[in-house]
Amino acid sequence: MLLYNTLTRRTEEIVPQQPPVVTIYTCGPTVYDYPHIGNWFTFIRYDLLVRTLRANGMQPKWVMNITDVGHLTSDADEGEDKLEKGARREHKTAWDIARYYSDYFIEAMGRLNMLAPDYLPKATEHIPEQIALIQTLEVKGYTYVIDDGVYFDTAKFPNYGDFAHLDLDELQAGARVEQNHQKHSPSDFALWKLSPADSHRDMEWDSPWGKGFPGWHLECSAMSMKYLGETLDIHSGGIDHIPVHHTNEIAQSQAATGKPFANYWMHTNHILIEDEKISKSLGNTITLEDIEEKGYSLEAFRLFVLESSYRSQSKFSWQGLEAASNRLKDLHAMAVLQWQPALTKDRNTFSFVDVPEEMRAILSNDLATPSLLAYISDVSKQVQATLVHPSRIAHFQALLESIDSMLGTKLAETPDITSEQKDLIKQRETARQQKNWAESDSLRAKLAEQGVGVRDRDDDGLDTIWFYL
Repeated sequence: MLLYNTLTRRTEEIVPQQPPVVTIYTCGPTVYDYPHIGNWFTFIRYDLLVRTLRANGMQPKWVMNITDVGHLTSDADEGEDKLEKGARREHKTAWDIARYYSDYFIEAMGRLNMLAPDYLPKATEHIPEQIALIQTLEVKGYTYVIDDGVYFDTAKFPNYGDFAHLDLDELQAGARVEQNHQKHSPSDFALWKLSPADSHRDMEWDSPWGKGFPGWHLECSAMSMKYLGETLDIHSGGIDHIPVHHTNEIAQSQAATGKPFANYWMHTNHILIEDEKISKSLGNTITLEDIEEKGYSLEAFRLFVLESSYRSQSKFSWQGLEAASNRLKDLHAMAVLQWQPALTKDRNTFSFVDVPEEMRAILSNDLATPSLLAYISDVSKQVQATLVHPSRIAHFQALLESIDSMLGTKLAETPDITSEQKDLIKQRETARQQKNWAESDSLRAKLAEQGVGVRDRDDDGLDTIWFYL
């Protein structure tokens, strides 16, 4: 399996440290508000990575964190904790906010048919591990303490800027006026923030340095290493995490262990709406509920996400979602043929057996979902033209299950119509044979009211093919 590795800037073969197990850590949600579709684009692509690894015979051990404390409104350790901000917005405690939006996120993952990570650790439940990591860094001489917390001294880590190709001299020269004049360098980052003496936080803990809370970057290092070991096979996240969050994770993790933090880094690109990045601050966010209120299914949204490469800058539009919805209808029109075996004239025009391997090969080339969807659409066209012989229904159902397994769709679950609806189709066929076109049209309309469409054939041992509208 090939994947573009941000660490080396090359597409490389994935070789786990202890095959067939492959360890994966992905940056999860900060649970202070409803995720927007830009967030879900990223999470669905994590899910796709895990599915592709499974398709290649690997055994993913997947950890996705839940950030429920410590993520400030600025990545540069300034501003308010997003959980505290959410609590003030909704007149609740930060604990209430974290609990509600964590539960929502997990429930929404299910609605999107995402695989469940092996672990979903919360930052608030791993405070001892984070304090222990700071103490390790302290003993090794990488930290210093100032009025508002414990900081990592990036000058002590010579390769700090390598991952993101940062020019630290330029960063120093071009830094805005620092709000924190005690920091040794603009690139230094907080490991532990001390609670202000004149205020009370909902979330704070005792530590060797005083009461406070962990830094956002520290959380990911502590939790990933607890569950997956000191060196990960794959670390994934959004492209916006490269210059700060992931650079800081690498620095503190490798400084603590002396080992590489991750061998492969997968980054998903931005999602744009009307050429602007999706952002709560810009007021252009769209939620899953907004999509459903417009009459679109989350399965169609998932397909829309997969129509663009994870490495490309994707654009969301309602027109694009409509096109994805139509593509999904076509795939379901193929899927319902499992309930309509036909005595096809040419039983050898299409081989279902070869399709899953071709799909796996396409997807394994750096998660090439646009190419895969084009291939599957071509398969659908051929299947709907040739139909499915009774002797090949099992092969066809295995094909549907393969598509679902790789893409997270639910084609194999497409239900049969009711016996009453089948009876209406038979009545319509009788009306057509009797050239009673008015009755035939009336029965077609009645079926359409129930969400069932029909198309007529005069060959292949099947007079009428039905599908869901």
